Amino acid sequence: MSLTSSSLFYMVIAAAVAAVLTTLSAWNSVPGPRVMRWLARLLMIGICQATAVAVLALWANNNFALYSSWNDLLGEPPAAGSSPSGDSGTADFEDLGDRVSAAEYRGPRSKLRGEVLVWAPPQYDSPEYRDYRFPVIMLLHGVPGTPRAWIKGGHATTELAAMMRDGRLPPAILVMPRVDPGGNTDCTNVPHGPQTATWLTQDVRNLVLGHFRALTEPSGWAMAGDSTGGYCATTLPLQYPSLFATGLAFSPDDFHGDPNIVPSRTLRRLTDPIRLVGTGPRVALLVATSRRDPSSTPDNAGALVAAAKGPAQVAPPLIVDDGGHNWGTWRAMYPKAFGWLGTHLSPPRKPAAPTALAAAEPAIAPLPDCRLGDRCGTAH
Repeated sequence: MSLTSSSLFYMVIAAAVAAVLTTLSAWNSVPGPRVMRWLARLLMIGICQATAVAVLALWANNNFALYSSWNDLLGEPPAAGSSPSGDSGTADFEDLGDRVSAAEYRGPRSKLRGEVLVWAPPQYDSPEYRDYRFPVIMLLHGVPGTPRAWIKGGHATTELAAMMRDGRLPPAILVMPRVDPGGNTDCTNVPHGPQTATWLTQDVRNLVLGHFRALTEPSGWAMAGDSTGGYCATTLPLQYPSLFATGLAFSPDDFHGDPNIVPSRTLRRLTDPIRLVGTGPRVALLVATSRRDPSSTPDNAGALVAAAKGPAQVAPPLIVDDGGHNWGTWRAMYPKAFGWLGTHLSPPRKPAAPTALAAAEPAIAPLPDCRLGDRCGTAH
């Protein structure tokens, strides 16, 4: 039975209710010596508590999309074997409703396999936008977590859609990939291990370019993430500025890295955003956090600002006085944080026609009128 299934949740609720009723009815009728009666009563109390905790744990997991399966809960990474789509870089998207489609995808370069969710704005299928390409915001979840956390806990497909309707954010494709398909590596390419950076910056990006009318230039691609995803949304644009020009981090992990996640000191230094921003890549970054969040202190954001060198642009951090490491805090910062991101994100536009002066550069080929989730052209 699936960890996230409704049937499991209701079955555990029924077990909790049955445990309480059984305890009430059998409390004074337990047979045997006094010691055995007390042990039996303690066992009944323990079962009541265990089932109540299980109900709360399942509710929290389903509400915040922390773990997607039993293997995920037990810390076992998804199998890296061949997916139904093989290694060709293609995938079959399934319509989940509410303009969200999903694919279980195996990246041809990283050889990692994970779920990728995509939401396209209403303008995507509007006749007036038929020939337009759209910017992309890649939303990276925390660990533990799943791509669906951005929908269930982050309400991204409703609250960001409202900002797009109001003009505070350009109409954009939201892409929510698994950030730890080979286990948590802080989105790093581990030598002889999971190539998570390649999975996110190349495989997932090419998947989107091959199935959706997405802009190709870096100004049309942004990353936003929370917690571990916030760390990734900072370090990956710094490492790949030719692919992603903007990064937005909500309460990111310590920028110096976690030795328990990445034991190699050299690898942690190479991917340290504070070091990378000092090399001056052409990116724009913003960190949003709370003074009361022990997992991501304002000092973390301040060090990034102090280390920045042109043309890297690190905006003054968005810091609120109250709020913890949770979606309530981060969603309250959406208007300012994503409003800032919108000022750095290219709006939808038609592909430019090639000219004689631009003949040396590859032109953006026009795409057919592909609908949400359809395959429309070859992955770049």
